[in-house]
Order: sequence, then structure tokens, then C-alpha cells
Amino acid sequence: MAQLFMIVGAGLAGAKAAEALRDKGFDGDLVLIGDERHRPYERPPLSKDYLAGKAERESVFVHPAQWYAEHGVDLRLGVAATAVDRAGHEVTLDDGGSIGYHRLLLTTGASPRRLPVRGADADGVHYLRRLGDSEAIRSTFGGRLVIVGAGWIGLEVAAAARQAGSSVTIVEVAELPLLAVLGPEIATVFAALHRDHGVDLRLSTQLSEITTDGGRATGVRLADGSTIEADAVVVGVGIRPNTDLAEAARLTVDNGIVVDATLRSSDNDVFAAGDVANAMHPLLGRHIRVEHWANALNQPATAAATMLGGTAPYDELPYFYTDQYDLGMEYIGYVEPRGYDRVVVRGDTSTREFIALWLDAEHHVLAGMNVNVWDVVEPIKALIRARRPVDPDALADPGTPLPEA
Repeated sequence: MAQLFMIVGAGLAGAKAAEALRDKGFDGDLVLIGDERHRPYERPPLSKDYLAGKAERESVFVHPAQWYAEHGVDLRLGVAATAVDRAGHEVTLDDGGSIGYHRLLLTTGASPRRLPVRGADADGVHYLRRLGDSEAIRSTFGGRLVIVGAGWIGLEVAAAARQAGSSVTIVEVAELPLLAVLGPEIATVFAALHRDHGVDLRLSTQLSEITTDGGRATGVRLADGSTIEADAVVVGVGIRPNTDLAEAARLTVDNGIVVDATLRSSDNDVFAAGDVANAMHPLLGRHIRVEHWANALNQPATAAATMLGGTAPYDELPYFYTDQYDLGMEYIGYVEPRGYDRVVVRGDTSTREFIALWLDAEHHVLAGMNVNVWDVVEPIKALIRARRPVDPDALADPGTPLPEA
């Protein structure tokens, strides 16, 4: 009897898992379920090139439309999974149907965190996660835009909006943009970048409400009582993993679906990958949940191999990139907020051409970022994986090759 493998979540991770299963020789039935009506697409363009109008709509999709039928993937769009019966190996769908499975992969992703303030759901308030969200935000360009949150999404939207002629104000509770991610040493670079491009940065600022008129957003009111008028408001205050299905199925959940290094959950026949997976990382020796594109791109191959009986762990280092105005950046590695001892800078932050490396107290490299400096990700990755002490002075010297630092 042919086996049926089911993937719930038709984003990048789900599509790449289906591809990996076929590439690895799985010839059984393969069902991919997605609650959106669009076929699987990539999310980085939604805040980058597609949002800025530099990429065609078709370019965001993972595979051509005909790929799924050609590879025997039963792609079911516009339908959500509502329950997982682990004992019966069956998934219930919101269209009234159900599907039995031999192996189940959950790639349910994450959802934007909602603001707990009055007016947060008014017309003209946008949360960026889906294709339609990006298109709705782009339609506001040219007017007055308030962005709540100075994380990666907020800053990328700000850059696209400014380049399209919008007036942009960012409201951020922290002292600097990206402070928890980069620390104060490098976060100042992004504050200066956006101020240099005309963004009104309101830092250390609390939002009290989104003002409305007739059910439509007109701006924001700050904790000090002042207001900022706007034609639209974009909220980017983080995301939360979509674990409701897993929780109801009594899988182990803790900041995502808890999986081992091979991406197997607490149920031997259920696996997770992408934004929703809190996976044991063999190099870091701890569970981490990574919300970056590269994880959704690369984890599914490991999940597919495990579903087919493999035992190889997923040990890729987290990777992220951004493009804002004339700044291009790649980041490799993993650092907890304030979880480093010092930052070594190789180059000049004032010209925005540098490499930054985060070190622990024993001078091990934890992570690295290259800003407008290219072809250095592999040497940085090698330094992180080596887990050996480095010489900070040599690391800061552009004349010393990175592998020799």
C-alpha cells in the first residue's frame, strides 16, 4: 500500500519540503495544504523588491503553477487544517473533509503580533505577512506613513516607502532600531541610515492608540499625548509561531513546535520546519527558533530526509540579509539579546562598509555581519564553526585574512 505524506502549510518551507521529498525518491501520495489561495511564495520580496516595485509578481512564487501537478503534488489551496488526530493518523480540514497520513510535516509558519491598543484593527492599519498585505502597503506609498516598530520589517518598509516618496515616521519603544538583535554598537548604524534618508525616528517612544475617524486610521497618539497624522499605519512588532494546531494535538510546544535536530517532534510521525519549529541545533547545543527565509528554504530537506528514515541533523547556521537604500547586508550566526561580550568592527561604520563580529568572553566568534562588503560569508561561517578563540586585534585588521584572525 502506497504511503501518504502530508504537509500542512503551503509557504516556502512546505513547497521546498514537497520538492525535497520528490528529489529524494518518495513516490507515494503527497498532499500539500495551504489556507491561502495563492500557490506557495517567498516572503522576503514582500518587504524588499516586490514591495518597492522592482520585481514582478510572478517572481515571488516558489515554483511555476504547473510544477505541482507535474511532480504529483496534490496542492490544496484555500483550505485550513483544523485538527490532527495523532492516534488515528488523520488531519481534519475546514472544508469538512479529512485525510489520513503516514507522516505529517507541519510548516504552519507564523503570524504578525497584533498591537494591544485602541484602533489597531482600523482600516488603513497594515500588518505585513502575506502577498496581499504587501500590495496594500505599496498602494499607500506617496502619502504619510507611520510605522510602528523598528525591526527588520519596519525598516525595510520604511526604505521602500521613502524611495517611493512617502513621508515616514517610525515609532519604536527601544532606544535604537534593532537593539535586541544587534546591540547598541551596530544598531546606531541603522538609526543613522534612516535619518540620513529623511525618516523621522521616534525612539524610546510608547504608542497609546491609533487614532481613527469613521473607522479609518488617521495617525497615532503617543504616550505623552502628542499625535502624528498619517494616511496609513504599518505595524511591525514581531511575529508569533502558528502552534494552535500542534497545541490542540498535544505535541510539545514551547516558543514553537519543539523538534530534535532531525526536525522530528514529540510524535515520531510528526515533523516541523520553518518559522514554527523550535529545533535543537547541534552546534549551538540548544533549541532555537529562527524566523528567517534561509531556515524555511533549507530546513525542509532535512525534514524530508528524516521522514524517509534518515538521521542527519540540521546544522546550518542562521542566515539573514537585508537591502535598505544603498545598504546591503548579510548576517550569519546566532546571538541572544545581550548574549555577547564585545563587537569587533573591521572597516568603517561611518561609510557603511564594514564587517562586524560578535564575540563571547572567550573570544569565540558567535555571529558576523557584512555591510556593503561581499564574499565573506563563508570565512565568517568557518570562524563560527571552528569554536576557537580569535585575536580581536587581528580580526579588526583588514590586512589580516579572516581565516587567520
